[in-house]
Amino acid sequence: MGKRKRKKISLELTILALPCLTFLFFFNYLPLFGLLIPFKRLNFARGILGSEWVGLKNFEFFFRSQDALRVTRNTLLFNFAFIILGLVIAVTLALFLFELPKTQVKIYQTAMFMPYFLSWIVVSYIVYALVNPQMGLVPRFLQTLGFSPPNFYLEAKHWIYIFPIVSLWKGVGSNTLLYYAALMSIDTNQFEAAAIDGANKFQITFRISIPFLIPLITLLSILAIGGIFYSDFGMFFFLTKNSGPLYPVTDVIDTYVYRALRVTGDVGMASAMGLYQSVVGFILVLVSNLVVRKINPESGIF
Repeated sequence: MGKRKRKKISLELTILALPCLTFLFFFNYLPLFGLLIPFKRLNFARGILGSEWVGLKNFEFFFRSQDALRVTRNTLLFNFAFIILGLVIAVTLALFLFELPKTQVKIYQTAMFMPYFLSWIVVSYIVYALVNPQMGLVPRFLQTLGFSPPNFYLEAKHWIYIFPIVSLWKGVGSNTLLYYAALMSIDTNQFEAAAIDGANKFQITFRISIPFLIPLITLLSILAIGGIFYSDFGMFFFLTKNSGPLYPVTDVIDTYVYRALRVTGDVGMASAMGLYQSVVGFILVLVSNLVVRKINPESGIF
């Protein structure tokens, strides 16, 4: 290939890449300028550069707060539960779907994936219709059985179970389809050879299907661990109706910072917490990937 032809191809590829490069620059790199905000007392009249530099004082708001340990604990425990339960159930459902005829799979995958497109506001009304103390289906059902129904919006202990159930119902379908798509790419000759050797369904699943999913499971788990200090704000805020008595169990870093920002209007403090969550998440990704590479060098994401 001549030098002129190579230059022409390179120019054409560069032009094709320009829209994506422009998008990355404006939405991923240009906002990095905002990393100055967590270290400043933001004054909108003076702008970011003209605002007073305060160092780490914006971080002190959270770490010196008596609620810091509580909201951090809630954030980590709920996210750990979501990651573990989501992984186990999504893989299990994918394995079941893989055994079904293709015509039935379309029905089940549509039913599982539909909740993923619902907003948390819509889901909050569905949950409210179920647990509303006056007319909710669950309290009325408990009444018919002779039990005294609890007030779910005043008793925090019940949300330890409500959040994982709702999170799984809404989000497990998307991961299930990812694992199912991975299973579809397995060479069928492996299953045929295992069947000829006398392997049963149980042995095929644990010797072929699950080992094939391990790289994808590792990748998704590492990415999920990277966001473990983040919470789905919509779920924790809208489902609970921002009920004060539920804060001991349902208050997480994102909802806590939102309420503080709404009261104080301190953008620097909110930005500091966002930076803190990002840095910790990045460190967790590096550590998780290092641990995975120590166990199996081929399973790391980098």
